[in-house]
Amino acid sequence: MITAVDIEGIIESEFPEVAVLMNECLSFCGLCRVRPFALVNNRRIFGKTPEECLDNIRKAIKEELAVYE
Repeated sequence: MITAVDIEGIIESEFPEVAVLMNECLSFCGLCRVRPFALVNNRRIFGKTPEECLDNIRKAIKEELAVYE
């Protein structure tokens, strides 16, 4: 589901200071069938669509980076 969007390329271009690791399986059995999700510093980020998930990933990254400003 989420692989329909090039999340890795988009995030790496928007946030070059962030390490992006892609993994086919995160061992949350079945969760990826329910809705798109990602982990941002071990926090699960969800969306109803891959695009919404990407927006939520961006927000989570900005929150994480704000700590260092």
